[in-house]
Amino acid sequence: MTLSAQDRARRIKIILFDVDGVLTDGGIWLIPVPFFDGSTTTTKMVEAKGYNAHDGTAISLARLGGMKCGVITKRISETVALRSRDLKLEFVYMGQAFKMKPVREIMEKEGVSLDEIAYVGDDVIDLPVMRNCGFAVAVADARDQVKAEAHFVTPNKGGRGAARDAIEFILEAKGILNDCIEAYIDESNPISPEMDIGKGGDLK
Repeated sequence: MTLSAQDRARRIKIILFDVDGVLTDGGIWLIPVPFFDGSTTTTKMVEAKGYNAHDGTAISLARLGGMKCGVITKRISETVALRSRDLKLEFVYMGQAFKMKPVREIMEKEGVSLDEIAYVGDDVIDLPVMRNCGFAVAVADARDQVKAEAHFVTPNKGGRGAARDAIEFILEAKGILNDCIEAYIDESNPISPEMDIGKGGDLK
């Protein structure tokens, strides 16, 4: 029997995301900044990315829905580390050319099956995970090869609310989206206020 996207989404316990082109619009800004090494002033390049606040809220909604979230990306970037700390992501894997390896580590650590993992991607490097996980999601501006193998394609583009689309679809399939939203905005909820209070890069 072929499972529907909703059937697949109901099983999900862990949601994993690519970063560039999924949590961002794919743009990578390399900014030259002065750097004093103790004797001379030189210039070094600093990488910058833009993230979507709606996607950040979605991570908290997923957590309120009993799920864990993480990122798997080929690039190694301090901006990814900062954003991951900001959102208190449970899984952060950088420098991963073959993304099934960290997925297998997560499965062993968390005691979950592939059917219980969702993955959101945009490019061909994401296909191995998407072909194996329980619920494969492509962002609206993903490569055609990626969209063709997805169980769900988000209405919004990467970095423009695609992660929010994926999480809300899963929560809606589970029948708990509205409950999670109400818990998130409930002033008496002792958990939700601490979930995503960003510090703007302050690591302390």
